Amino acid sequence: MDNNAKIVTNNKLIDLHVHSNISDGTLSPSEVVKLASDRGVGVMALTDHDTVEGVYEAEAAAKEYGIVFIPGIEISAGFKDRDVHILGYFVDPGSKEFNDILTAAWVKREERNDKIAERFAKFGIALDIEAIKKISGSSVITRAHFARWLVENGYCRSNSEVFDRYLGNDKPCYVPRDYMTRETAIKAITAAGGIPVLAHPMLYGLNYKETDALVGELCEMGLKGIETYYSSNMGYDEDNVRSLALKYKLIMTGGTDFHGSNKPGLEIGTGRNNNMHVPKSAYEELFKLKGLPVPEI
Repeated sequence: MDNNAKIVTNNKLIDLHVHSNISDGTLSPSEVVKLASDRGVGVMALTDHDTVEGVYEAEAAAKEYGIVFIPGIEISAGFKDRDVHILGYFVDPGSKEFNDILTAAWVKREERNDKIAERFAKFGIALDIEAIKKISGSSVITRAHFARWLVENGYCRSNSEVFDRYLGNDKPCYVPRDYMTRETAIKAITAAGGIPVLAHPMLYGLNYKETDALVGELCEMGLKGIETYYSSNMGYDEDNVRSLALKYKLIMTGGTDFHGSNKPGLEIGTGRNNNMHVPKSAYEELFKLKGLPVPEI
């Protein structure tokens, strides 16, 4: 579908999970908002990964296009041998304490990159960190980005070879990530005036019992919502998430996880093949929980 096509609809769309090129999207914050307007979105949250740098630009554009805007973020936090993502809605982008926490997490990631580079140097491989940053865009550099650079520069034939020889969990160049804790992420969002919400709970490779346990744990830390309406939901996913929301008395939010051309075929406001619809209650409950008047769209 042409991203520039104007969607004619009497019902405004709602998308509470959107990324710009401030993290790992491909459109600037103002370009994302314009596209949202063209697509018929009436309520939008910018939720870039681990940063709020794009919020002011997006907010100004939202005023221009008449979109109800919610400042947000998506924070990566540690969970066993992986990470989970905590969305924060209505966070204050000007909070020094909040930005200090985000900066500290960024510093830890940079230190990890340097340690990985040092280990590769022992094998006579000089990693070009700046080139790897270009591969990752503005997103967090992962082992997959290192692998892509190594393959593109002829050091390995495939990503699997990179992991088998160098970057697997038990391999010589692996350095574990020092994740922000789940509790730190939730408390940081709350202290910044935000509402913490678990993002895409069905994407973590957990069964229902494990997801239930995770949600229960996060609720004890202060979780207030769960992303129920999501573009990658399949089968009974939405029903399962809804049941968890009801069990733990969580508000139900939703969004496409739009990234521009980094996620081809995923349209802002409607997901893949128009498979997603976020109800008005998703944003209404956020405003109510924040104690704000609910805007009409």
